Amino acid sequence: MVTKFWLYDIIIYIYALSLLFYFADAVARNDGAKRMGEGLLVFVWVLQTCFFFVRMYEHRYIPMFTRFETMFFFSWLLVTVSLVASRFFKLQFVVFFVNVFGFTVLVLNLLTDPGVVPLTRELSTGVLSLHVALAIASYAAFAVSAILSGFYLFLHLRLKQKRWTNALRRLPSLESLERHALQAALVGTPTLILSLSLGAVWLSFDSPVTALFTDAKLYATASILLLYGWLFVMKFRLRRPGLRLAWWNVGTFLWLLLNFAVANDFSEFHPWM
Repeated sequence: MVTKFWLYDIIIYIYALSLLFYFADAVARNDGAKRMGEGLLVFVWVLQTCFFFVRMYEHRYIPMFTRFETMFFFSWLLVTVSLVASRFFKLQFVVFFVNVFGFTVLVLNLLTDPGVVPLTRELSTGVLSLHVALAIASYAAFAVSAILSGFYLFLHLRLKQKRWTNALRRLPSLESLERHALQAALVGTPTLILSLSLGAVWLSFDSPVTALFTDAKLYATASILLLYGWLFVMKFRLRRPGLRLAWWNVGTFLWLLLNFAVANDFSEFHPWM
């Protein structure tokens, strides 16, 4: 076993097997492999949900506060989104790469401390739990948006080089990729704003709201919102081409990942991360 959590190990193994079936379908269209991959992915989602509730029952708080719990919940959200996309939007290649990213997050999570945080009055409030959940949900939406933009850049390059294959015929059009990427970003942006607002409400319970402006995390999050806001300005006001929007979207998500990895270390109000 890789970790002391046997259920976590099983999730990783089944997730990897699911990706192998998805990969087989991506290389050469195989409906049987696709169905097997989807079935295993549903099983992964069920096991992840069980792991979440078992941890919540054992430690008596909603497990979304440590780096380990945050990354696990983020991976669960990506699996959830990919299952919905597979069912309603027929974005099979996108579903595969969303799950590659989700699996990578789950494996990298093995490097984090799986410990729990002491249950305090502050951590037991529903406002804080909702604040964290919405922040992670916005990150998941931005991840999907960035992956779609990455596909846009890849497909645009292949079209420019006139290098066309049967596999590429299964990709959505450039217009569809751009539209879905913007829709995902449009979901993530107000979700992050709402999360930030709830964080301010939670802080006001014990501290003056002005204390929020001394926290590095606030400015990092504000920069992310400004970058995504400018993405919408470029699209709807300046009418920039899809290629420029895709590059901006991918770059903004890379900045978001850097913010997630570093900013919490300089935050007074996220000591559990």
